[in-house]
Amino acid sequence: MSAEPRLAEVTEPDPAQEAARSTDQAVKETLEDYTLRFAPRSYRRWTPMVVATTALGGIAYMADFSIGAGIGLAHGTGNALLAIAVAAVVIFVTGFPLAYYGARYNIDLDLITRGSGFGYFGSVLTSVIFASFTFIFFALEGSIMAQGLKLGLGLPLWLGYLVSTLMVIPLVIYGMSALSKLQVWTTPIWLLLMVGPLVYLVATDPGSVDRFLAYAGTDGDGGVNTASVLLGAGVCLSLIAQIGEQIDYLRFMPPKTEANKRGWWTAVVMAGPGWVVLGALKQAIGVFLAVYIIAEVGASAAPEPIQQFKHAFDAMMPSWIVLPLAVALVVISQIKINVTNAYSGSLAWTNSFTRVTRRYPGRMVFVLVNLGFALALMEADMFSFLNSILGFYSNCAIAWVVTVATDIGVNKYVLKLSPHAPEFRRGMLYAVNPVGVVSFVAASGLSIAMYFHALGDTLQPYSPVAAAVIAFVLTPLMAVVTKGRYYLRRTDDGIAEPLLDEDGNPSAVAYPCHVCRQQFERPDVAACRTHDAVVCSLCLSTDKVGDHVLPATV
Repeated sequence: MSAEPRLAEVTEPDPAQEAARSTDQAVKETLEDYTLRFAPRSYRRWTPMVVATTALGGIAYMADFSIGAGIGLAHGTGNALLAIAVAAVVIFVTGFPLAYYGARYNIDLDLITRGSGFGYFGSVLTSVIFASFTFIFFALEGSIMAQGLKLGLGLPLWLGYLVSTLMVIPLVIYGMSALSKLQVWTTPIWLLLMVGPLVYLVATDPGSVDRFLAYAGTDGDGGVNTASVLLGAGVCLSLIAQIGEQIDYLRFMPPKTEANKRGWWTAVVMAGPGWVVLGALKQAIGVFLAVYIIAEVGASAAPEPIQQFKHAFDAMMPSWIVLPLAVALVVISQIKINVTNAYSGSLAWTNSFTRVTRRYPGRMVFVLVNLGFALALMEADMFSFLNSILGFYSNCAIAWVVTVATDIGVNKYVLKLSPHAPEFRRGMLYAVNPVGVVSFVAASGLSIAMYFHALGDTLQPYSPVAAAVIAFVLTPLMAVVTKGRYYLRRTDDGIAEPLLDEDGNPSAVAYPCHVCRQQFERPDVAACRTHDAVVCSLCLSTDKVGDHVLPATV
């Protein structure tokens, strides 16, 4: 018998069939929380206040107490408070346009970044930066929880790291539906446990306030020093990327209308850039509690939140309840923030991987990847060199966020060189836009060089300032030089229906995607290149042969 028929059966995989299988898997997962895509009006059933409460629940992390304590111990209370205030102002100003775009157009920060100066593939770089943010802070929170489990239950740190990592997996699987319930119900308990001890100490021990205000730090003399303020601000500014996690919730805001505009704006400002108000307060409390512990038992345990709250609870409650309450606060905080870190990190990794490989592996794969990175950092004892990690990372985060915020605020609204409505679909954008990519690379590269003393010791504290200034100046300059030509690969997506309705909200008109056969709203689809039909944004992303991607027209 001839072998030819058998050889004929061995064929190369059909790219269309592979794409279809990838798309089917993607559709099943992404319709729970609209991973990688526009969040449609039909899914956004929460009120503005529920979305805001859910978003704010994600900043229940204990890292702020450690960050504040570390800055205060090194540079003194005066420098620490100024550093916290400077960072908070920068974070609020840059976070406002990003939060508005996420809530108004119902897309996450990666999709915003694509159309705000970086291009379809250019924003892969910033997605990795954001994913790194999530596992760095997951590791930090996991370390804090492990310290609490060691103190309260006697668990060795390595086992505490593992427990803090594994316990969030079931909560992350279900996306926004589960997270909204978790955050809303745990926030009041968390607030009471956090604020209660501080109020009690201030009321019953006025001397603690005097000691707090007078603390000079190990590297200072009690006076205000510009270098110390900027070094401290650089550490605080590592949190600038937190706006990405806030937007992962804010993208589920309901449409803004005349009837709800006051509540809508309140929710966006409070849960968007307003997160930093509570964050700055927690950092200041961290300084206060660290100084309090130094006066009571010495400096060795001062940066650890579990020790801070153990001693604070000890001053106001019977000894038998102190440790359980302190451990409960740490565990609640860690769960609240680390489900957000794991969730947002998985979105960022999946987004990058899908664009680069044009294959959707499943979000849960990258939940595990993100947790693996975090666990490795914890086992490497990242807590002991926390400020060094955050100071370095802040240069990248500042360069990215300032670049995107400047593109929205200046290039879109002032220069009008960047398209006003955000664009994120494959085929509509250039692969790389030099406006954002060049600005980001230059700002982060030069500021990192400064941070590592490459430009001298005198300039080293100014690295976060350099990252912000360079990004702010270069972003509009690059838009002018390129005349805005690299934002849109084409201006017409082949569909007559407008993207926005009469109120300026994304249109709710639904279209069937002819690849996955699901209904998607207007902003999430584009005309197909080879068929008289439309294709959803995710099917465009996973189209390996480009059959459906519209050609360039500009």
